[in-house]
Amino acid sequence: MKTTSLKLSALAMLAAGSLVQNAQAGEDLFGYVKGAESLPKDAVELYQKVTVRDGKSVGSYQGIDYETELEYGYSDKFSVSASAKFMSLDAKGLSVDGYLPGDKDVGFKTSGAELGMAYMFLSPAKDDLGLQATLSLDYDWVDKHSGYDKDTLSLEMGLQTQKYMLEGELVWVGNMAVEATYADRAAINNLPEDFDWPTDPEMEIELKFGTGLSYRFAPNWFVSAEVLYETEFETEVGQERWSWFAGPSLHYGSANWWATLTWLPQLAGGGEQFDGQDTDLHLIEKTEQEIRLKVAFNF
Repeated sequence: MKTTSLKLSALAMLAAGSLVQNAQAGEDLFGYVKGAESLPKDAVELYQKVTVRDGKSVGSYQGIDYETELEYGYSDKFSVSASAKFMSLDAKGLSVDGYLPGDKDVGFKTSGAELGMAYMFLSPAKDDLGLQATLSLDYDWVDKHSGYDKDTLSLEMGLQTQKYMLEGELVWVGNMAVEATYADRAAINNLPEDFDWPTDPEMEIELKFGTGLSYRFAPNWFVSAEVLYETEFETEVGQERWSWFAGPSLHYGSANWWATLTWLPQLAGGGEQFDGQDTDLHLIEKTEQEIRLKVAFNF
């Protein structure tokens, strides 16, 4: 009788782990921080991500980034991905030395491409703590901040951790990453007088840290909160910028598709500022807030 009870308990635990894995594998419960659960072997997921970057305290500024990504589960632990990036930009009444010469209206256009891979060392559904490593190579030929031509090559290495609690109702994730970037601006004719527009290649190192907590409040529905800290170091100026972002997300997931909507305002920032800026936030490369929608379909 005792042996039968132990077998039933073991089966129940395996079933619970399988249920958590099927419900969460490949799903992004957050807009920015990522979990450590890998796609299953031979699974394919198509993502569409739209990010609105809005507000620089003066004038009018709104940039929209679009990314279409296809990810393939090569095994239960290893996946590869490729994405195409697009953008649009509308800036008025704003001049940022070295970044935005003046008013700019850019319609929908291609802006870059990215290749990535992820390897899951520990599964959040089967181990006490999930652990995944990611590597991505990103090439952009349009500067999303200004809309002008700029060649940017970035290599990012990241680690993601994830833990299920309360039988999967509560999910915690933690992220850290380092990104190395080579950037080369194209020259611009008829710049404003005394406007600084460096065309010498630059090298930058960016550090990123993030964490988030998500709660399933109804079947298939999660509400989440996440916090991000980012800082960048540049060859000539040292620490060029830093910023804190935090905000909520709402996630819905079904068997064949899922969606996540996130609002992420900037809470604090520092480093370089532009003339006329009327807030202490970092608003040269960042904005006052971001809104992100991610939709994915499973195949």
